[in-house]
Amino acid sequence: MRLMQMLAGAPQGGAETFFVSLAAAFERARREGRADVSQLALIRRNEARARSLRDAGVETLELPFRGWFDISTGPRVSGQVEAFRPDVVLAYMNRAASWMPSGAFLKLARLGGYYDVKYYRRCDHLLCITEDIRRHTIAQGWPAEQAHTMPNFAAVDDHPAQPRAELDTPADVPLLLVPSRLHQAKGIDTMLRALQREPRAHLWIAGTGPQRPELESLADELGVSDRVRFLGWRSDRGALYRACDIVVFPSRYEPFGTVSLEAWAYGKPLVAADADGPAGLVRPEEDALLVPRDDAAALAAAVTRLIDGPELAARLVAAGSARYRREFTEEACVQRYLELFRRLLDARAPATEAAT
Repeated sequence: MRLMQMLAGAPQGGAETFFVSLAAAFERARREGRADVSQLALIRRNEARARSLRDAGVETLELPFRGWFDISTGPRVSGQVEAFRPDVVLAYMNRAASWMPSGAFLKLARLGGYYDVKYYRRCDHLLCITEDIRRHTIAQGWPAEQAHTMPNFAAVDDHPAQPRAELDTPADVPLLLVPSRLHQAKGIDTMLRALQREPRAHLWIAGTGPQRPELESLADELGVSDRVRFLGWRSDRGALYRACDIVVFPSRYEPFGTVSLEAWAYGKPLVAADADGPAGLVRPEEDALLVPRDDAAALAAAVTRLIDGPELAARLVAAGSARYRREFTEEACVQRYLELFRRLLDARAPATEAAT
C-alpha cells in the first residue's frame, strides 16, 4: 500500500503533532513487519517538522500550501502523485483537503474538529476523531457510510522525569500538569483560579500561545505566581508527565483531547472539564474526574479529592491505564487505520474494474 499524507497546518498544534506521530507509527510498523506500507509526507514548510519526519524514516517534501494565490503547490502535488502513484491520499483538515489532487486513488481527510464539509468535496471519505464529529458531518449532509470514527492514540516517549528542582518546584508538593496551548479556549484562567483555592498544589503549564502575558498577569493578581511555572513548548512531554502527580485538562472547547489519553498512558490521575471531547471520552468517577467548564471551585474540589484520596487516584489510574492498553495504543491505532484503508480499497476495486 502506498500512502501519501498531506498537512498544511500551523507551526504547532494537536493535529500537527498527531500527523508526525501517525506517520512515524506507520514507518515503525513497516520496519517491524506489521504493515506493508510506503509513505510520502507533503507538508507546509516547517524545518523542525520535516526533520522529525525524516528522522523517523518518512520521505518528506515541504511545499508552500498557501492561499488561492499559490500557483506552485497544485502542480507540485500533482507531480508527486504521478511519481509516487499512491493508493491512498490522506489530508489533514481544511487547508490540506482543499489541495486534494485528482486521480484514481482513495481520497481521505482527517477531521479533528467541527468543520464545514464544504471544504471536503474533493474527498471520498472523512475520518473523524470522535463519534460526535462524525455525527456533525452527517448532519451537514455528508453520507453516513462515507464518515468513519477514527480516534487518536497517545505516544509514550522514554524521557526520564523532569527534575523538579530544575524548575524551582519543591519535591514534596502535589504537582499539577496542564499540557496546553495558551489560548482562551483552553481554560487556563480557570485552572489558575482553581489553584488559588488549593494552596498545597503547584502547577506546570506546558505550551505556547497568545494568552501567555495575560495569564502571567492573572497569576500575579491571584497571588499564585510563585506556584506556577510557564514552561513554553516542550517536545519531551513524557518528562513532564512522569514528574507530575495529577494531570488537569480545563479546556472550554476540545473536540477530542489527546491529553486524556496521555494521562492514562503515563499512569496519572486525570481531572477534565466537560468539553465535548473529554465528556465523550472519559467515564466519570471510573477513569477520570469530570467537572463543569469554567467552574474553578469544582476544578479545585476535584484536585483536592485526588490529593487527599490516594485510593481514588489509584483506582482512576488503573481504569485509565487499562483503557489505554485496550483502545488507544499506537499499535491499536495503526491497525484501525490499515484495516479501514484495506476495506475501502477493496470496496473500490469492483467499481474501478467496471469502469475500465
